[in-house]
Amino acid sequence: MLGSRWAAPNGGKAPGTHILVTHYHWDHIQGIPFFSPLYVENNEFHFYSFRSKFLGRDSLKQVFEAQMALPYFPVDMSAMSARRKFKEVDGGDSFTVGENKITARWLNHPQGCLGFRIETPAGTVAYATDNEPGDAKMDESLRELAAGADLLINDAQFTPEQLETTRKGWGHSSWLEGVKAARHAAAKTLVLFHHDPDSTDRMVDSILRQAREEFDSVFAASEGMVITIGAPGDPVQAHMPGTRTALRREAQFHAKVCGVTEGGKDFEEETVVRDISLQGALISLKHLPRLQSELQVTMEAPGGDGVQSMNLRGYVVRIDEGPEKGHVAVGVVFTD
Repeated sequence: MLGSRWAAPNGGKAPGTHILVTHYHWDHIQGIPFFSPLYVENNEFHFYSFRSKFLGRDSLKQVFEAQMALPYFPVDMSAMSARRKFKEVDGGDSFTVGENKITARWLNHPQGCLGFRIETPAGTVAYATDNEPGDAKMDESLRELAAGADLLINDAQFTPEQLETTRKGWGHSSWLEGVKAARHAAAKTLVLFHHDPDSTDRMVDSILRQAREEFDSVFAASEGMVITIGAPGDPVQAHMPGTRTALRREAQFHAKVCGVTEGGKDFEEETVVRDISLQGALISLKHLPRLQSELQVTMEAPGGDGVQSMNLRGYVVRIDEGPEKGHVAVGVVFTD
């Protein structure tokens, strides 16, 4: 958990931390009472969100206090020894945190929701959670939020079919609407997130494949994923979380890999897969595949009836310098 890693002793005063709260629904606030850094005296937190018409002044503070009130939680908010500051922001407001400019925009969600645009020296990130398309004013607000962003993190909870029928009016979006928003806003990379709790990893991978057929640069968010924007002109890279690589084992499988190079040419190459998990693999290749392109991997694996072929399909999420001269290390996440 982020809180456990954050709370590791570092000796001395911790720098101030700024947390942007999009809205007050349970799935976006219920982790706060369990966030261990809030119980450390040397820490300081700045929280930002909007004034709710249902709560009035100090809405954010009220929400935090109410969810820890008796009988919902064993201690109240006074048990948090970190310094806490609350700031109300409205759609259209901008403020700075260090070198970063942050702009809030309204999104279309029951009881209100803010999206945030974060402009940094390294690039621009637009964070658009809990937003349902179809309201002209709010759709324009989303386009303004994401205009030219290096990274658009967008709600993709429902399928396009659900959004048109059984889930219409629930305040969420789909992968297809995310693609449309990214295209209209000229965003460079789209990250699909806020996955439906009933969606399995395989279902999310299927959604990702559909999105990648419509937009060049798409990732599906997963817990612990780290995304690097990089220097201007460099491709965005995703570093996969430990939770998806925990079952990795050292191995040496002979394999054939087929894919598309950075230059757009088909390739086929014999190689050895040295590091594999149930979710992905690290493969050494002479060819430089296109980031986020699909790879077909055929491996020879020993079995009870002798050597058997294992056919897998995945997509490239990371490219690093290879262990051997003239090779690149290609991180692949398997989808089939």
